[in-house]
Amino acid sequence: MPMLLIKGSYHLIGSRSDGDTIHFMPDKKEEWNLVPGPHKVEHNGAGKAKLRLDAIDTLETHYTRNGNPEVHQPWLHGRAARNELTNWLGFTTVERSEDETVTAATPTTRPGWILTRGAARDKRCIALVGKGTPPGTSGTQIHVDEALLRTTFNHHVLAEGLAYPTYYTNLFPDLRDELTAAVRLAQEAVPRKGLWKDDDTLDGATVTGIESLQDDVVILPKLFRRLVDYLYLGDPDAPDLTGFPAFLDQAADEFWIISTSHPTTGLNEVVDVIDSKVRMTRPPEDLVFIEN
Repeated sequence: MPMLLIKGSYHLIGSRSDGDTIHFMPDKKEEWNLVPGPHKVEHNGAGKAKLRLDAIDTLETHYTRNGNPEVHQPWLHGRAARNELTNWLGFTTVERSEDETVTAATPTTRPGWILTRGAARDKRCIALVGKGTPPGTSGTQIHVDEALLRTTFNHHVLAEGLAYPTYYTNLFPDLRDELTAAVRLAQEAVPRKGLWKDDDTLDGATVTGIESLQDDVVILPKLFRRLVDYLYLGDPDAPDLTGFPAFLDQAADEFWIISTSHPTTGLNEVVDVIDSKVRMTRPPEDLVFIEN
């Protein structure tokens, strides 16, 4: 799979980085102009931009939409993924304020490289994150195979069981299969690794309000975000979930079910709601979302 290689450095101070987002600055900021696709990477004058790590989704440490109060998923696994990223990149100490903003880091930056095929609608660069010696010349397209993928944090965090696989159509099937193999090993480990020992996505999460989503249930972050948005349309502390399937239908997420090769619109097609319990009927690694 061809991807653009960009060499640069990772930055934490002043950000609220979590397990699947971080700031990156190319050594040559003009290389952002080489990123393919319909969306431009948004960056400041120095070239610093926000990355969205490809193919993974870690538990939300801060989520808000439409002016609603900021919420989070259970802290344990969200913070574990966040700390795993900073440690893996080589930051030895990170200090944060109460709202999770990084106020100091040692060292202040870390060198590394990314592999990308484009930016999202929100103008974050979608990337595989690497460290150490770059696997080619910065600013050029290189071939990414399973061996190179295994050197990235994206693969590492799935292998450690600290992220959910969340695939989009920009990722080729051979790389997706390699990531799924890492996920399966984490799920089948004894004991299960990371979040998998607490995961409620398929077994069903009992949702009694915003507090239960923040403190009790561990579910796919995409499902968490949809639930939060829905709950804030009514009483978030005494929710009526009977309308949630219709809400998912209106959201109209487009995706493929890999195991059936079936194109689908609306997460309601893979989500069951029984009283206060919400569950997905397909595992996250069986879905490929269409990036619009």
